[in-house]
Amino acid sequence: MPHRSRVTRRLGLKSALAAAVALPLSSTALSSSAASAEEPAERQEPDGEPPVDRADRRLRTMSFNLRFASTTEPHSWAVRRPVMRELLRRERPHLIGTQEGLYQQVRDIASDLGPHHDWIGTGRAGGSRDEFMAVFYDTRRLAPLEYDHFWLSDTPDVIGSNTWGGGSIRMVTWVRFSDLRDGGREFYFLDTHLDNRSQDARARAAALIAQRIAGLDRALPQLVTGDFNVAAHGNPVYDTMLGAGLTDTWDTAAERGDLYATFHGYRPLTPNGDRIDWILATPGVTVHRADINTFSTDGQFPSDHLPVQATLTLG
Repeated sequence: MPHRSRVTRRLGLKSALAAAVALPLSSTALSSSAASAEEPAERQEPDGEPPVDRADRRLRTMSFNLRFASTTEPHSWAVRRPVMRELLRRERPHLIGTQEGLYQQVRDIASDLGPHHDWIGTGRAGGSRDEFMAVFYDTRRLAPLEYDHFWLSDTPDVIGSNTWGGGSIRMVTWVRFSDLRDGGREFYFLDTHLDNRSQDARARAAALIAQRIAGLDRALPQLVTGDFNVAAHGNPVYDTMLGAGLTDTWDTAAERGDLYATFHGYRPLTPNGDRIDWILATPGVTVHRADINTFSTDGQFPSDHLPVQATLTLG
């Protein structure tokens, strides 16, 4: 077992040099986690919100395809960033699995979330190159204990590998967290983005993720976020993920908001459309509410996807 007093990275990559190339990490992730684990369970929330009672163990989670930072108008990152900032500050998620963020974009979001948040991730081509499956977390609530990445290919431990004919390199970032407001309870969090062109690549990716999930400690709850690029209930990829022992938080939620297609491409929203962005969980997780967030400012959306949210308790 890894040492519990600091973040441990499982070295599943081909060499220490390759691992070093693969690991841009926010500057405080290693130094802050141990200190965070010692903070009291009751603490002041941002924006003057009253302290959360120790009995309130609800975890606010989000899956969000950020749309990579582009300079192309009218939806450049410079235009979208203030809307993204406002959305995240309104929702105050404890844990966000993101897709498509570029390195500077990820840093911008970390800055906009404020000093009590940190992130873990690497570019899918290694280092700061290409898109990230960055995982953001509130350090007052969560402490990372262990993390790693693997690539969706026949050689998952080879950085940047893409062997299934997919249109882009695809990967998973996973973290084992300790929930500081739930008695230090541990859980796994995985974040991914499946291929947009090849069904075969998506199917193989889902099978690999299912295999890796099976290799984790099944005594711990698991959460999986991602843009799966296929509709829930409408593709074998969905069946594979649920067959891995996961449930769809949208379906299991005690309450849910209105359904919209989660990809809108800056066009009018589609009620009752396809959910291609999912938050999945192991059956012991209690889902209190699920939402698809339609926040915009003066018609400007923060991304071409709508964020998916689930408020849940781990047990």
